This record gives sequence, structure tokens and C-alpha cells, in this order.
Amino acid sequence: MLVDSHCHLDRINLDPYDGQLDQALAAAHARDIKQMLCISISLDNVEQVIQIAQQNPSVLASVGVHPCDVSAGTATREQLTEWAGRDKVVAIGETGLDYYHETDSIDEQKASFALHLEVAGQVGLPVVVHTRNARQDTLDLIKAHGNPEHAGVLHCFTESWEMAQAAMEMNYYISLSGIVTFKNAKELQEVARNMPLDRLLVETDSPYLAPVPYRGKPNEPQYVREVAEFVADLKGISYAELAEITTENFYRLFNRAQAHRPQ
Repeated sequence: MLVDSHCHLDRINLDPYDGQLDQALAAAHARDIKQMLCISISLDNVEQVIQIAQQNPSVLASVGVHPCDVSAGTATREQLTEWAGRDKVVAIGETGLDYYHETDSIDEQKASFALHLEVAGQVGLPVVVHTRNARQDTLDLIKAHGNPEHAGVLHCFTESWEMAQAAMEMNYYISLSGIVTFKNAKELQEVARNMPLDRLLVETDSPYLAPVPYRGKPNEPQYVREVAEFVADLKGISYAELAEITTENFYRLFNRAQAHRPQ
């Protein structure tokens, strides 16, 4: 069994599946991907993400506002707390900081990130964190506002080994996407080699960032297998071992997901 720890099922290309999400999920199931965490990114899609999770046994949900979406409006403490109580919701996020795409909303990003971290600690859920070109601020805010007992994951990780180490010291996990398979991702591949297995997750971030050999094409959850196979090879272990380890890591971090774990 393998878990896609981060995907956007409301955005994937369903043309090959006659517009039917259940067919795309079945394609993933056929390749041993038995569970997926569907991530919300804005006030506009939280309800849709929750609905997708509630309608599909293999799908779980996160609730939050992405740093690139805060300028359009961010969630209140009351909204986050209410969403966190919904069935199938296992995480807060995607939240964080992005100083690459968004430089005009840095103050709003910081305030939103701090709020997500605080609510996550209060409701006992882990946080799904996006970080780009904001290494120190990300770590500083996690330290100031996060709850290390629940912690979270730095998803689609592309930062330095030093940042990964600092995050893991605060009880965070590191998730690798299809980017790790790219030929020019040498630094990230070295991070993957160094990563302790008990802190590692894999994801697609679909519909974005499809792994080799699908790079440049629409991504989907079934391709998390290519990510897992590549990382297993980097670490000198079997795919089966990496699948088992990352699956157990997923359920340890997202402990509310245990109730929905496929038998």
C-alpha cells in the first residue's frame, strides 16, 4: 500500500477518465495507492475538498488557505475550527509562506500562517506547510506559533538539508514530490539520500509537477508510485519497504486518518 500525502483532486485533468473522478481514483488503487489526502487552498474550494473526501472512501481532506491565495481572503479562527471538526478532515492547511510568487502580501501571509498554526495546535491536527524562498521566516513562525506535539509536514520540499534538519528538530516531516525525479534536482536528491526514513512522506501535488517519465504532463495520484520508486532507489531500499515506511509515517502524523485506513 502507498499513500499520496498531498494532491488537489478538484483540479486534476479528468479527460482521460470521461470526467469521472472515481475512475482516476480507481487507476490509483490499481497501482496500490489506497489513500489520498486532498488539499484545500482557498476559501472558494474548502467545501468542495471536504465533499470529495466525504464522497470517496479512499480520500481524506485538509482545510486551509494557501499563502498565494491570502490576498483574496483568508480564513478566520472560527472558520478553521469549524472545518477542522468535519468528517474526513485530518489536517490544517495548505498554509505557509511564498516569497517567490507573492511579495506584496508578506504580512498577510505571516498572519494567516500563524493563525493556522495556532488553530492546529488547539484542535490537535497536523499542519500542511508550503514554503518557498522563505526559509527562516517559515521556521521562526513554526517555532513561535506551532505545537510540536502535533507538528506537520513541509510538503513538496525543495529547500536545503539544513532547513529539513531544523524542521525535523521541531517534529516535522518532509514530503518529496515528483521534483525529486528531475535531472536537475541534484541538491534535492541529496536531501532525499540524507533523510531519515521515519520522517519521510511522498506525494504528487497533482495536477502539478508530474514525475519523470510524465514530466510536463498533467499529474495525478497514481504517479506517486514513480516518486516512491525513485526515492527508494536513491536510498538503496526496495519499493515495497519504502511504501510500507511512508505509509506508516503518514498515519502516525495524520493520526485522525487511522479511522479511515483501508483494510
